[in-house]
Amino acid sequence: MSGPINIPRLGWSPRDHQMPLWNYLHDGGRRAIAVWHRRAGKDEIALNHIAVSAFRKVGNYWHCLPEYAQARKAIWTSVNPHTGQRRIDEAFPPSLRESVNDHEMFIRLINGSTFQCIGSDQYSRTVGSSAAGVVFSEYALSNPSAWAYMRPMIEENDGFALFITTPRGRNHAKALYDYAAQRDDWFSELLPVSRTGALSEEQQVDALAEYKALYGSDAGQAAYDQEYEVSFSASIPGSFFAAEMALVRSEGRIIADVEALPDRPVHRAWDLGVTDSTSIWFYQAQGGQIVILDHLTSNGVGVEWYRDEIMKLYEQRNWLHGTDYVPHDAKVKEWGSGRTRVETMSGLGLAPMLVPLSTVEDGINAVRRMLPLCIFHPRCETGIAALEQYRREWDDDKKCFKPTALHDWTSHPADAFRYLAMSYKPASPRVIKPPKLEGWVIPPPLEQRRGIRL
Repeated sequence: MSGPINIPRLGWSPRDHQMPLWNYLHDGGRRAIAVWHRRAGKDEIALNHIAVSAFRKVGNYWHCLPEYAQARKAIWTSVNPHTGQRRIDEAFPPSLRESVNDHEMFIRLINGSTFQCIGSDQYSRTVGSSAAGVVFSEYALSNPSAWAYMRPMIEENDGFALFITTPRGRNHAKALYDYAAQRDDWFSELLPVSRTGALSEEQQVDALAEYKALYGSDAGQAAYDQEYEVSFSASIPGSFFAAEMALVRSEGRIIADVEALPDRPVHRAWDLGVTDSTSIWFYQAQGGQIVILDHLTSNGVGVEWYRDEIMKLYEQRNWLHGTDYVPHDAKVKEWGSGRTRVETMSGLGLAPMLVPLSTVEDGINAVRRMLPLCIFHPRCETGIAALEQYRREWDDDKKCFKPTALHDWTSHPADAFRYLAMSYKPASPRVIKPPKLEGWVIPPPLEQRRGIRL
């Protein structure tokens, strides 16, 4: 498939460090993950590959950002500082377009192919669609459930999936990179700034100085290592549970053969949503440890769907049903039904119990105290990634982190885990009371009390 592509295009050619990825994709490669440093041109090469692919094969093509709202700023209206033109106009010149829907960030091309910007936070909006190719931009910050959802349609269409990102700790992006590095049918590349030449030495020094001015010396160095040296080991700035989750991984507390004890209940901790995501953690106390057995999340479905999934799960794994710990606002009556969520769940055969009312700060501290006791099954990888990335919101005006958490796909798994921590009660020490004796007690002779038999 190599060779020139005879379609009307604005002048663009890959930079030297982009050539290995471009050649792989241009020659028909279908799976690739590029962990490149900031300003290496990840979205640039992805958009141009989509433009080429759209004229090779008619189909729907998506560029997926972590959040739908980010797509407009990062892709749709973004201007290439080297050319002064919108990146969208460079990749899809007006002469190649049949129509444009600015509100939906949607382009229909003259050959029938389509391009659209979407968000991993609203991946369920693609239901009923079909795609011939998808790009996950900043995959380390994206909801990994989006790829699990889209993969069957990409496979069915013999399409491509390209993951471009900078690291955000040892999360699902790191796991995908490690997997791809061992596969012959994947392209994988880790590209720090020291290898690309995309930034001069002076620009690198300025970037490091800026990070240290914003975050302080240690956190600034970690941010620079993450963004420019593509380090998976650097902590995520603003992460609530960075230290605790780093220990979970370094101590090997993600274990495939850990399972539920058959004679004890498996409890569930919920963060309830309707239009928003609902997240459920499944766990069991085993001695002084808490075994986190699974994590379930979805959106746009009712409690009945979760009940059915729970029943199937427990039947397949022979788990004993435990308690459903739900947030305190589950006792509020819902508009229309006149029933509380607790009443609805009880009517469906679940066992809801309200988590004690507390502040978010108390819940976060409870999670920090509990995480050293936790062992996770690999089935929880999406939830583990959420705990690693759950972080404070950055205030661009004040150049500091806000005390509040950033609301993104990580919020719901993190909130559900807070409710788990607030509901968990360690077993109290067993106290054996001496028998109650009536009347006077005559002690044995001194020799017998010393163990001497006469």
